[in-house]
Amino acid sequence: MNLNGKKILVIGAGKSGVAVSRFLGGKGAAVVLADAGQPDDPRSEREELAARGVEIFLGGYPGVERGNFDLVVLSPGVPPAVEPARDALKYGIPLTGELELAFRFAGSPFIAVTGTNGKTTTTTLIGEIFKKTGRNVLVGGNIGVPLVTEVEQFGPDDLIVAEVSSFQLETAAAFKPRVGVILNITPDHLDRHGTMENYAAIKAKTVAKQDPGDYAVLNYDDAATSALGKRLKSKVIYFSRQVVLPEGVFVREGKITARLGQSEEIICPVNELGIPGAHNLENALAAVAATKVLGIESGSLADALRTFKGVSHRLEFVAEIDGVRYINDSKGTNPEASIKALESCEEPVILIAGGKNKGSDFSFFAGKMKEKARMLVVLGQSAGLIADAARARGFKNIQYAGDFREAVMLARQYARPGETVLLSPACASWDMFRSYEERGDLFKEIVKSFEI
Repeated sequence: MNLNGKKILVIGAGKSGVAVSRFLGGKGAAVVLADAGQPDDPRSEREELAARGVEIFLGGYPGVERGNFDLVVLSPGVPPAVEPARDALKYGIPLTGELELAFRFAGSPFIAVTGTNGKTTTTTLIGEIFKKTGRNVLVGGNIGVPLVTEVEQFGPDDLIVAEVSSFQLETAAAFKPRVGVILNITPDHLDRHGTMENYAAIKAKTVAKQDPGDYAVLNYDDAATSALGKRLKSKVIYFSRQVVLPEGVFVREGKITARLGQSEEIICPVNELGIPGAHNLENALAAVAATKVLGIESGSLADALRTFKGVSHRLEFVAEIDGVRYINDSKGTNPEASIKALESCEEPVILIAGGKNKGSDFSFFAGKMKEKARMLVVLGQSAGLIADAARARGFKNIQYAGDFREAVMLARQYARPGETVLLSPACASWDMFRSYEERGDLFKEIVKSFEI
């Protein structure tokens, strides 16, 4: 891609848009960074971009028509239904995103990880496995740094491990990772993607462009995911927590086993994994498959699986105070993720849930809540929906909180020794916070104040 002298509109002035604008400006492009709102953050970076010649357009978007822009770059947080994106398609102006740009300019092979749940844990674990072998690895994408800020610093002997979201994949065109991992496909972001069929098709773009020399790592136990394997050109490697596969990565007699080609190896016992829960076992199986196909030796792999303790905001132990355990699962942003969090708890739970609904159905979540939770504290935009779903399942021990701090204080007030206070909202954070990280950090701050 020759960007020198090109007129480029970047839509969305958040972290991704700022990173893309800096990248494009460094390639000699004439950049306009536009946002329909007046974002406060990262203001200093926008001011720095303006000093470098990037035109900043806030409070709306410039008109897009044939001849005034050569390329439009859409940030992941901005839906493709916005007017400048529609006009770009109308006038035949290429529409792309940060993930696609990073791929076009990368000199290293990609491992791309997607799925409704488990992306961050699996991406981080894969990165740690390669780092332990001395490989130079960039871990980023939907977590950490935007890829365009770093990809050109990594060469053909290095590796890029990227978490990719459905929002990023919407604008992917040529994106083709060496290894594509799809963990699961369950309802999420239907307020943006409309239908499950559309959502699944977007997730499938992770592996859709792969060639016979590439690898697609798919969850055999997830029907929507495993079905994709029938129509791919790449080598499909299934993983399964429930079935002993003729080829793939699976559990047999309590041990993670890899049967690839003519060889079969036991990697390590399941009970030695450093991360708890059945969902994390699936993440570990996926990581084994993604790294074994690229030649990682089983001993190194087993060491990494034993020492990896998970990621922040996903079943993160915060403290035990007065006999009550506090667990931060702020990354549980949909009902399926929060169901898995509840399943990981052996003791009675005081559950804090609620936030911005993404078009989810909370009925199955409520069923698991009745099984695992003693009390529910609801808050945010979805408080009423979650409470109604809980009552429909016969769960009546519900408290309403006016804000997040009150929710945590209520949970503390009602929790008994031997119980767990679990923050697993089953919703996005955007009605109260800028991100699930901010929500989880506040939870930890409040809980830590109980120790003083």
